[in-house]
Amino acid sequence: MSKSSVASVLRRHGLPPAPRRVGPTWTEFLRAQAKGIVATDFFSVDIVLLRRYYILFVIELERRVVHVLGVTANPNGPWVTQVARNFCAELEHTGRRLRFLIRDRDTKFTTNFDNVFASIGAETILTPVRSPKANAFGERWVRTVREDCLDHLLVISKRHLKQILDEYVAHYNRARPHRSLDLTPPRHAAIPGGVGDIRRRDIRGGLIHEYDLAA
Repeated sequence: MSKSSVASVLRRHGLPPAPRRVGPTWTEFLRAQAKGIVATDFFSVDIVLLRRYYILFVIELERRVVHVLGVTANPNGPWVTQVARNFCAELEHTGRRLRFLIRDRDTKFTTNFDNVFASIGAETILTPVRSPKANAFGERWVRTVREDCLDHLLVISKRHLKQILDEYVAHYNRARPHRSLDLTPPRHAAIPGGVGDIRRRDIRGGLIHEYDLAA
């Protein structure tokens, strides 16, 4: 039903438009609800030795902080359950709480995987079938890590891949500006004022640069 049809029905019955409700804007509402919500997904990387590895990650919707849970060539049920336990144990240790976990319907995510998150009070939300946009934050991060880093490197082993991901995730969380966060990184730290010489720090042999004030 179109907007004009609704307006015609209201006029026919002498009903005025609905009053403007006082409350948060849509953006404010989303930001308020994002706290305690994480999304998870897999993506794969093929190395030069013609072997494929799968990376399981979690991204926090509030600040876009990324956690790589593990890298494996065989993402079976016991493996995903164990890395989920490790992640949840770390959350409990820091006193953090989750409300919702968003994931797709990949069969690699088992009931035991969901139960691990349920044990810390997080409800699992399944995205619709063939709807990657329902996990837009996760999908966007996969594109970012590929375009910024992985597409420009030849990976030779699992250990090499883990080193690359550790370095990139540290850069992404600590130093990479994010437009939806007012050009601050996900783990934003206050930048001291003043002027001075700028120091450049190279990541992955100069593939990525970070800049800050020299001490």
